[in-house]
Amino acid sequence: MGNLRSVEKAAGRVGAETVITSEPEAVRSADGVILPGVGAFPRAMSRIREMRLDELLRERADSGTPILGICLGLQLLFDSSVELGGDEGLGLLAGPVTQIPSGGRKIPHIGWAAVSWEKPSPLTDGLRPGETFYFVHSFVPEPEPDEVLGTAGYGGSFACVASRGNTYGVQFHPEKSSSAGLRLLGNFAGICSSQRDGAAA
Repeated sequence: MGNLRSVEKAAGRVGAETVITSEPEAVRSADGVILPGVGAFPRAMSRIREMRLDELLRERADSGTPILGICLGLQLLFDSSVELGGDEGLGLLAGPVTQIPSGGRKIPHIGWAAVSWEKPSPLTDGLRPGETFYFVHSFVPEPEPDEVLGTAGYGGSFACVASRGNTYGVQFHPEKSSSAGLRLLGNFAGICSSQRDGAAA
């Protein structure tokens, strides 16, 4: 589903030991899971179901394993999407995915945008209000209000960071967002380490 190598490289830069895999046992034994993605929602979900990763990801989320969805990966965490006629998602975050409220601007939304933090989270620790991140997308999620961590604007305001428990998602590309993106990935690696160390204690 795309951008795997760039995410792997960026995660490595913040000290995370990563492996690209669709093997269930490797996913099951990992301290955390990053679900990146570019492309269309229905095609990505079809691939996830073919590999039988949908139930495994739900199992991991239920066990408290940290999960981070990036771009399309964020959208896949939600209940459904209207893209290409619509499809059901993983349902790890509540709400639909709809077309971005562009206010007549060109779609897709491509470029840097400032993010406003709605509430504190270990995922966004140390990131300043108005920090900019790189976006490439035509659709956005509509999370429950208490699950919105960050918002951005493109014609209208939209949720771009969401979480429930240890399940997180970002609409932007942290692997392409310079030092701010690396800080966010480093924070996620820290969440994974803390969860692992807490489970081992």
